[in-house]
Amino acid sequence: MMNTLTTAPLAPLLKKLFAEAEATTAKLHQERANAPADAPARGGQSGDYLAFYSRYKDYHLAVSPETGNLMYMLARSMAARCAVEFGTSFGISTLHLAAALKDNGGGRVITTEFEPSKIAHARANLQAANLHDLVEIREGDALETLAQNLPQIDLVLLDGAKPLYLKVLDLLEPRLREGAMIVADNADWCPEYLARVRDPQRGYLSVPFAGDVELSMRAA
Repeated sequence: MMNTLTTAPLAPLLKKLFAEAEATTAKLHQERANAPADAPARGGQSGDYLAFYSRYKDYHLAVSPETGNLMYMLARSMAARCAVEFGTSFGISTLHLAAALKDNGGGRVITTEFEPSKIAHARANLQAANLHDLVEIREGDALETLAQNLPQIDLVLLDGAKPLYLKVLDLLEPRLREGAMIVADNADWCPEYLARVRDPQRGYLSVPFAGDVELSMRAA
């Protein structure tokens, strides 16, 4: 069966973007290997996350192809109509979410990013994939952009500044429908977030996935 994810124009675009992302990731790893021991960790865990992400504005910091496919499959299987993304970057994950919503018959991806140059890249990629009409990009601090005007949410991707995962979840939680899924990339950088979603008393079921992702469901 043909779908938006595996056909042109999106499939060749994603192949190109993932190749670019892999190159910038390799460069980042080399920089981190040569950095002083007290340099800020990825995501700003031990430093100013705004400074970290501003410094690496030309780096994709993208999800893996496997995580992208996971998001597409989750959104399709649950007939998602609204997905919220924390951390647009160059739009690789946004493209996966928008493709799923298109194949579901429509909907809206609400995504947020504070770095203007990354927003420009994301908009261009969404336009190239002909998925721009399904995406609303909110520019600025996610703690402000996601604090209002949210519909009921089916699916969430957390892939921005790791120290903010729990704060972002707090903002989104009232709008999560029962059965909503949350994909948190590199969630181990935010132990407080993991403690929340792994506690059944807080209304979630959660499992690690593929080594670098926490997959959680809003159970109640």
